[in-house]
Amino acid sequence: MKRGLVAIVGRPNVGKSSLFNMLAGERIAIVKDEPGITRDRIYTDVEWNNRSFTIIDTGGIEPESSDEILKQMRYQAELAIDAADVIVFMTDVQLGLSDADHKVADVLRKSRKPVILAVNKVDSFKKYEADVYEFYNLGLGDPIPISADQRLGVGELLDEVTKNLPEGPSADEGDERPRIAIVGRPNVGKSSMINRYLGKDRLIVSDVAGTTRDAVDTVVKRNGREYIFVDTAGLRRKSRVKEELEAYMIARTVSAVEKADVVILVIDAAEGVAEQDAKIAGIAHERGKGVIIAVNKWDVVEKDDKTIYRMSEDIQQKLSFMPYAEILFVSAKTGQRLEKMFASIDTVIENRSLRVQTGVLNEIMAEAVAMQQPPSDKGRRLRLLYITQVAVKPPTFVIFVNSSKLMHYSYTRYIENRIREAFGFAGTPIRFIIRERKEDREA
Repeated sequence: MKRGLVAIVGRPNVGKSSLFNMLAGERIAIVKDEPGITRDRIYTDVEWNNRSFTIIDTGGIEPESSDEILKQMRYQAELAIDAADVIVFMTDVQLGLSDADHKVADVLRKSRKPVILAVNKVDSFKKYEADVYEFYNLGLGDPIPISADQRLGVGELLDEVTKNLPEGPSADEGDERPRIAIVGRPNVGKSSMINRYLGKDRLIVSDVAGTTRDAVDTVVKRNGREYIFVDTAGLRRKSRVKEELEAYMIARTVSAVEKADVVILVIDAAEGVAEQDAKIAGIAHERGKGVIIAVNKWDVVEKDDKTIYRMSEDIQQKLSFMPYAEILFVSAKTGQRLEKMFASIDTVIENRSLRVQTGVLNEIMAEAVAMQQPPSDKGRRLRLLYITQVAVKPPTFVIFVNSSKLMHYSYTRYIENRIREAFGFAGTPIRFIIRERKEDREA
């Protein structure tokens, strides 16, 4: 089943971030009574009515603002609208219906996407009933009164969201060809890399950061196998504006990563790992995708016998949460090592689907426990009772223990390292689920 993408859009200061934070279950987006405080789009996964979908919080849309920050935020919101399956248009009953709301509604109608109209800050329907009806004038159907702060009407809103999500598998799910998402900041060479594989300028290449706005699917054939490469919109650099707005083109990237088997994170060799690189790497890691780090423009780097070692160490330090990622030093311009990418892709795909027999897993775990005693607390020691693999893509293991509270993260990482020593799992994260078996508790 395809995981839908839902964008919350609207003018600044109507409560988009308040709704987002309530749905996310934590205070992720900054909330402040000042237009434009939500600077970059933030996403979270939500489940409702047995449907899973990703919600994207956007900066406010000011249709005709000349302010540079608001213009950037409007552009980012438009990207979210383009990528979304469903759009929640948030308005404010206390501010009332405005010309700006009508202009945003016009933009949303042109998207031809399902639009759900939410009228926020309706703390009392009896009090604001007439004001809610005013929003019928937008021509977007029935307005749904809600109060994000007081959690009123949100269930009805989510019911409408799930009704409008795409049904059934996505068009890509029946296609067994590996999907490879190429992600990274603007101007690091993502499009140049694909063009090099194709031998022609299939994608626009420019020195202007952010030239690729849309995610583009391209079929590349190698060694009798077809791969679908997706060149995503680049993550935007910090704008040279007064407050240095960080506006990420993240909607398409999240969508592309979600559908990918392998993510190639392209890094500029001259600049190393930036904050935006780590953000996207984190998305791929959270989604359990295979990851290859392509250090591009390696041909222009001055080198000595330790350059690769220093760069690899820097990458591993800044992306310490994914030590499993494969690292390749390439040049899209000269073609250096680009053909090796396919062998790495095949290896990562194979490792994501690798299954290990239960008996072998328990032998490895027993050896690990013998080498390093599990932690204890107040005289009670952790006992690892049993381990089995329950899923692939990514490989997922369940460990049964006598006390889940005693299973510290560091010991889980220790077990992971022992399993990786035995089977590699290069290029793929592996997941662990800790289950407590009460009947085996120590007296």
